[in-house]
Amino acid sequence: MAKEISATAGDDSERPRIFLSPLPRVYLDFVGKKIIAFSDTLYSLAAFALITLVVMFKKSRHAHLVVHPLIRSEIMRAGIRLLPMTGFLGLALGLVIIGQTVFLLNRIGVQNYTGTIMVTVVVRELGPMIAALLVLARAGTAIVIELGTSRALGEVEALEALGIDPVHFFVVPRVIGLALSIFSLTMYLILIALLSGYLFAFLQDVPLHPSDYFNQLANALTWQDFALLALKTSLFGGIIAVVTCFQGLAQPLRIDDVAAATTRAVAHSVVACVLLDAAFIVIYLVI
Repeated sequence: MAKEISATAGDDSERPRIFLSPLPRVYLDFVGKKIIAFSDTLYSLAAFALITLVVMFKKSRHAHLVVHPLIRSEIMRAGIRLLPMTGFLGLALGLVIIGQTVFLLNRIGVQNYTGTIMVTVVVRELGPMIAALLVLARAGTAIVIELGTSRALGEVEALEALGIDPVHFFVVPRVIGLALSIFSLTMYLILIALLSGYLFAFLQDVPLHPSDYFNQLANALTWQDFALLALKTSLFGGIIAVVTCFQGLAQPLRIDDVAAATTRAVAHSVVACVLLDAAFIVIYLVI
């Protein structure tokens, strides 16, 4: 019996050594390389964003006849042409989220919280994120392909030889255009989602009058929501434009590298938008 107890104790004493054993060096090297690569990418993106910001304010009055049509063209591509898809997503969001949420809240007798939930879920979170991802999928990938091809074919160097700033010509119009587009698409998507959501709830015979529904929305909204929504969507557009332009413009590329640069741009943009959204969640909790 004593031998069994000692054997069991010996087994217990040996178990923690498995968890205390050092990590393999190959794994540590892999993690270290990823951390260094992430730090380098973050530093490069921050430097590129700062350069873009300086050029935007320093040359805000230069070449109006060239820059303004580029901004309008970017708004057309990233904003107006996406209105049908944004409307469809707004209808889907109203059906899946709002209509079902209103129906369930009415079933449990807490329909008075409908406005608060709609503002929190749709206005603050889903609306801006869906619009940003839609613009990233449609316009962001096109930006990387266009700029990467121009970089690979030597068109960027040709502009520099003519004395034209590539950041002012390529990046600034896209930053302004995407910021305005995502803000406008977000407002459009939110309005459609809120209206269609109540329509679907009405078709399910939910006893919620339109006046009560819109009064709850109005009471749940504050001026901070409008200000932070404008700031958040504009930053989404700026981040997507900076990341995509950086991947397509700020480094030497060959034609074969454009696809990989597009993949990196999408991944980095999604991560950056999620981190920015997390920062705004903290702001909403503080205020």
